[in-house]
Amino acid sequence: MATDQREEEAIQALTQRLTAAYSTTRSPAEVEAAVAAAHASFEDRPIRDFVPVLVERKVRAILGS
Repeated sequence: MATDQREEEAIQALTQRLTAAYSTTRSPAEVEAAVAAAHASFEDRPIRDFVPVLVERKVRAILGS
C-alpha cells in the first residue's frame, strides 16, 4: 500500500512539473490527460518502482519535449 501512495504522489508531482513546463504550449487539461493515459498504460506492470519515470518519458514524447 505504501508503494501505491508514493507512486500517486510522484504522479501528482510529475503532473505539476509538466503542467508548468508546457504552460506556454499546452493546457493543463492536455497535460493531465497525457499523464493519465501514460500512467494507465503501465497499469498491469508488476514492478512499480520506475513507473513515474517511464510515465514522464512517455508524456514528454507525446507532448513534444
